[in-house]
Amino acid sequence: MPTVEQNDKIDSALTTAIKNELQAADWPRESNVVEATLIKKLPREAYFDLGRFGTGLVFGVEAINAREILRNLEVGAKIPAKIVNVDGENGYIELSLSEAGKQKLWQQVGDLMEIGEVIKVKVLAANAGGLTTSVGDIDLKAFLPVSQLSLDHYPRVTDNDRQKIADELKKFIGEELGVKIIDMNPRSNKLIVSEREVLSANVKELLSKYSVGQVVDGLVSGIADFGVFVRFVDNPDIEGMVHISELAHRLVDNPKEIVKVNDQIKIKIVDIKEGKVFLSLKAMESNPWERISESYKAGQEISGTVYKFNPFGAVINLEGGHQGLIHISEFGGADEMKAALTPDTPHKFVIDSVKPEEKRIVLKLKK
Repeated sequence: MPTVEQNDKIDSALTTAIKNELQAADWPRESNVVEATLIKKLPREAYFDLGRFGTGLVFGVEAINAREILRNLEVGAKIPAKIVNVDGENGYIELSLSEAGKQKLWQQVGDLMEIGEVIKVKVLAANAGGLTTSVGDIDLKAFLPVSQLSLDHYPRVTDNDRQKIADELKKFIGEELGVKIIDMNPRSNKLIVSEREVLSANVKELLSKYSVGQVVDGLVSGIADFGVFVRFVDNPDIEGMVHISELAHRLVDNPKEIVKVNDQIKIKIVDIKEGKVFLSLKAMESNPWERISESYKAGQEISGTVYKFNPFGAVINLEGGHQGLIHISEFGGADEMKAALTPDTPHKFVIDSVKPEEKRIVLKLKK
């Protein structure tokens, strides 16, 4: 006859065996998605066979949410269902069909993102921040930020007017674009896609034939307020950007002062990074600041015209092609400055200092 100690060991072994069997059975938990077979459909509820897990029930709000799904579902049909309550109404496992559908969609999206698949999206709406799209056959909305558009589709608005940007983007409504998924969050229903990422791999391969410092022939393909887009003449699939600070050795307020669309120019590659190429037009010229002391000296009287007012003073175009700066303190205030310096009219100044290392000529008014 077994002792008490032996009985305890038997009970312990039996408990362990039962636990292992339950774990092996993968007993359903809330939020799990299981395969359900429709066995009975009523006006306000539906019953599903869950195999060894028993019977599932869709009713109440869940039945209302899934009415379109249930309307087209025949007895015997199999469908994914999400468990919302393991011990539900009358002992049935309560199910959600609509939530399971969404979960399955997000799983598909995650798989597409992981493998970097190119998908088609249809543009539904637009604003200054980007495009709202629908993802192919998947009933999910995705946002395509303006920063993730390809250079071909990027809005070329020179005054950064948000309404103009939105108007440009509205031209894409109804069109299909090829994109990659770059970010997702099912809980917040956030899905971000990128058109630029589709092209980056191909462009990276093309750019491997070029190097920093190389001079190429380019064609101005677009102008924005922050710089100029340039296509390579020998490889039009490559489009680089010249930042406004790289257009000239002087201050440039509007890139259209320097180039116009379809201008053919020679341009220098200054950086290649992550499938993007950055270019410089001013690098094609000798640096005039290296010999600035030959033309301008402190105390020299000089003529100039206003190029631009700013909160600190005015930028003056000087004889000889350079620009000087005169501080607002020379006038007492902005209104006085604008009254004293008439645009497009030559004015007399005195050079206060020349600072080549700062690329600056400081001016004072001629008394």
